[in-house]
Amino acid sequence: MRKADFNAEEWSTIAAGPPMAGLRVMAAERGGTLRESFSMAKVYAKGREREGESELLDELVRSHPEVERIQARTQEELAHRAMDRLREAIELIDRKAPPPEADAYKHFVQDVAEEVAHAHKEGGFLGIGGTPVSESEQRAIDEITRLLGFGTAA
Repeated sequence: MRKADFNAEEWSTIAAGPPMAGLRVMAAERGGTLRESFSMAKVYAKGREREGESELLDELVRSHPEVERIQARTQEELAHRAMDRLREAIELIDRKAPPPEADAYKHFVQDVAEEVAHAHKEGGFLGIGGTPVSESEQRAIDEITRLLGFGTAA
């Protein structure tokens, strides 16, 4: 399955999915946004290293992730809107892509969410202490994991 198999609006929705997973995790905690944004780009770079495993992902990772600007008054509203947009992407992938391509896409989305969550330690003082993933980030990952149909994250 390739980009050409989708119309422009559909491709825009599919391309928005992984960054929306990252945005959902970013909205879970304040701080670390710059590191978290760079971590998203790292997942795309790693995806380019695995070229040939999935035509759909090959085309998706050729560009840098672009996070859509979402207007929201609160972090909760931002998280909700990001999940709505991600849900649209997953529903479209499930409807149009063959199972191996859909599965590769979903695993990529999960990789983005996990990488963003681990990009910045939460808590601590001056880089000492803290946890790799906060409770609210873990809840966001679990929400994404359920949406992807993977159960809950370990």
